[in-house]
Amino acid sequence: MTAVLGTRPDPGKARVRKPGRWSAPPRPVWEEEPTPAGQAGKGLALGLACLAILFPLWIVIVTSLQTKRTIDEAGGLVVIPKGITFVAYQELLGGGQVQRAALVSVGVTVVGTLFSMAVSVLCAYGLSRSGSLGHRWILMSLLATMFFGAGLIPTYLLVQALGLTDTYLALILPSAVSVFNILVLRAFFMNISQELLDSARIDGAGEWRILFRIVMPLSRAVVAVISLFYAVGYWSAWFNASIYLTDQDMMPLQNVMIQLVQKQERPVGLSAQINTGQLSPLAIQMAVMVLALLPVAVLSPFVQKHFKKGMLTGAVKG
Repeated sequence: MTAVLGTRPDPGKARVRKPGRWSAPPRPVWEEEPTPAGQAGKGLALGLACLAILFPLWIVIVTSLQTKRTIDEAGGLVVIPKGITFVAYQELLGGGQVQRAALVSVGVTVVGTLFSMAVSVLCAYGLSRSGSLGHRWILMSLLATMFFGAGLIPTYLLVQALGLTDTYLALILPSAVSVFNILVLRAFFMNISQELLDSARIDGAGEWRILFRIVMPLSRAVVAVISLFYAVGYWSAWFNASIYLTDQDMMPLQNVMIQLVQKQERPVGLSAQINTGQLSPLAIQMAVMVLALLPVAVLSPFVQKHFKKGMLTGAVKG
């Protein structure tokens, strides 16, 4: 007989189920089977959460694609579309203030993300090496900035003294480095096998080669996540531009959107179309919102798979 009488199943092992294409993963023996009411409640809760997120986005997108007559008939925001027109997007991207602001936001996001990642990776790698010069004092200094800040007025005076006002550097340098992101990168680098790095040093590899040939390829997950954090931060930033820039032609897309939505101002080049009734100001506002949300919505799914590995693995050691 192959079975042994009197043996008890190991409580740490999961129940054995027949494999199936759509079968759920096996449950531990101590976890109860879900009841139909529980499954229905979870499905209802998830459905309501998705509806609460997607319904406002649906209204914004649909309204941006409607004519002035449809928006006037609906009395404002449109829920059920009546045809589709891309006039608002054609006018926004055909030149003028909005197109210039979008190009400014793209340029600041790309340059700022590359600069922030370069500084953060180099700082985190240096702090992850226990034998580096003054790494403990530098780490304590960085941690202190997370709890104590100089404030807005000293920061503005510093930017003004450096001659960065009315320059694009004022949109990048004041918020170029996040100590939290450095700590996450440092913790991830510390989890890399020290024997692997030591073997590379024995073979004659220097610190730069170890960083770019060994550490960075092994850290693609956390680098992707931190890059997304920086990119979203630069793309969504508006406060620095509002206090450091006075030239309207240099304003990024978020500031133009604020002017359109809150102050009800019209972008340069669209006043004639709005006055003649060809465009609705509300459609223009919704179209600018869609343009502001589009990059984040497109990039997030590609980085989503790295979130769990990048954040949880980087938080194991500190």
